[in-house]
Amino acid sequence: MNFNSLSALAFRVVAVFEAFTWAGLLVGMYFKYLGNGSELGVQIFGPLHGGAFVAYGLVALLAAYRLRWGVRPTLVALAASVPPLGTLLADWWLHRTGRLNPEPSEADRKPEPVA
Repeated sequence: MNFNSLSALAFRVVAVFEAFTWAGLLVGMYFKYLGNGSELGVQIFGPLHGGAFVAYGLVALLAAYRLRWGVRPTLVALAASVPPLGTLLADWWLHRTGRLNPEPSEADRKPEPVA
């Protein structure tokens, strides 16, 4: 597995984790403000989501550089971290458009037989 493949995999994993922490934070805020007033969910998922948000931004920039996304896909990936579960949509779109399927490196390519 080359570094570009690892970049794509890291992006996908962090995108899902960021979405999971966003959902947990929303549930925690529901219980805090509309439920029984417990702050436990916010205390747990707040820092987790903050770390996941920063990690997603860094991994998105790394993947954009390594996989040569260009400006528009990079901005879409970064903007997707703002709305809840937006990173899942960005991951889906980037995968669907082939931007998370890196070209094999020279070392990974098999030589073609000579006729």
